[in-house]
Amino acid sequence: MKRASRMAIAVTAFASTIFALAGCQSAPRAGSMVGGWVAPGFEGVREEFERNFAERGESGAACAVYWKGEKVVDLWGGWRDAKTKDPWKEDTMVLVFSVTKGMAAMTFAHARSRGLLDYDERVAAYWPEFAQAGKESITVRQLLSHKAGLVLFDEALPADRLMDRDFVSPFLARQKPYWVPGEQHGYHSATIGIYMGELLRRVDPAGRSLGRYFAEEIAAPLGLEFYIGLPAEIPDSRVATLIMASPAGGLINLGKLPKGMRAKMLDFDSYFMRSFGIPKGYDPATRAGWSIELASGNGIGTARSMAKAYAEFATGGKTLGIGAETLALLEAPPAAPPAGPLDEVLGFDSWYSLGYCRPGPSLSFGSSPKAYGTPGAGGNFAFADPDAGLGFAYQMTKMGYYASDDPREKALRDAVYAAIRAQEDRK
Repeated sequence: MKRASRMAIAVTAFASTIFALAGCQSAPRAGSMVGGWVAPGFEGVREEFERNFAERGESGAACAVYWKGEKVVDLWGGWRDAKTKDPWKEDTMVLVFSVTKGMAAMTFAHARSRGLLDYDERVAAYWPEFAQAGKESITVRQLLSHKAGLVLFDEALPADRLMDRDFVSPFLARQKPYWVPGEQHGYHSATIGIYMGELLRRVDPAGRSLGRYFAEEIAAPLGLEFYIGLPAEIPDSRVATLIMASPAGGLINLGKLPKGMRAKMLDFDSYFMRSFGIPKGYDPATRAGWSIELASGNGIGTARSMAKAYAEFATGGKTLGIGAETLALLEAPPAAPPAGPLDEVLGFDSWYSLGYCRPGPSLSFGSSPKAYGTPGAGGNFAFADPDAGLGFAYQMTKMGYYASDDPREKALRDAVYAAIRAQEDRK
């Protein structure tokens, strides 16, 4: 493919999946279309949620929080579809991009608690065909922590072949790493979920797909509405319509990204830009895109479901039977690779562990270093804070311009912690 054509495709793909279309949709009046409730003491969260619509350009969104095992915030508002003015309802769901990675990582924690895998075992011990092209020593921990170097595919992987295991398994097995595994790290934005899906099949005695495993072992016991692969029986009318962006709009807002990330975006041969378009033909705004299982980024669900799932992990994992040893591994400090914390894909320092992003200068969240979760494109974010006993989730339709700390999400997160501090001070 000619460089100019590849540059155009990369710019379009990046802008349409990361940036919001600024100024083309008017937001509903603050409070006029906000539903839900907050527990006493958390009124400040509702105030910031309403301010998002009044002052921060929100179109449609939801936020939920569980604290010490109880739901304390469950808010939704604005439009499910800004063009038709269809309101966001209590049961509205939306695609949350890379927040899916953290939800998918719960399946590995569950499998580890059942003795189905060891994070420090080699992937090839469970998947023998994986031990080729320089991948024989990669561990499950390295794969989940973005250290494997499997950031791109040398061949095109069509989205419509993603559920064809006979095609995908050898496709993944023959891919070579782009760096010496374990020596450095870089965000495997599009590929990690595909590898996770095949590995999970290998360790599950029933051979279930990751989406089915999540549905049966995580979602069903907790009563969640979150899907990695949207079932056919759920109507389109329950899924919010994303407000995507023009390439020009994204480029205009480059200044809102970290310097290193800007450099990666402007280098069309970078891992970052080349990762867009994986899998080939995937469209996050179509039913076909929702229906496949793409644990890297096509999870669809409600904010309350994500918050409840993370709260389960933050408060001991008893309903799911997540062992204390597994939870301790999730909460343990992340280990930077020998090359240091610089992310070879994103261009700034980052910290990863066992499928999750961890707090650091580039992404500060939670009340202690034990917190873990994953942000998603546009401003989505969900995480567990074990020291606070907290599960938090925010989702929206109008995609923002920030690599982290979108002002809408950050205002809600800060208000949650302010409410917790105030309640604890009164004790």
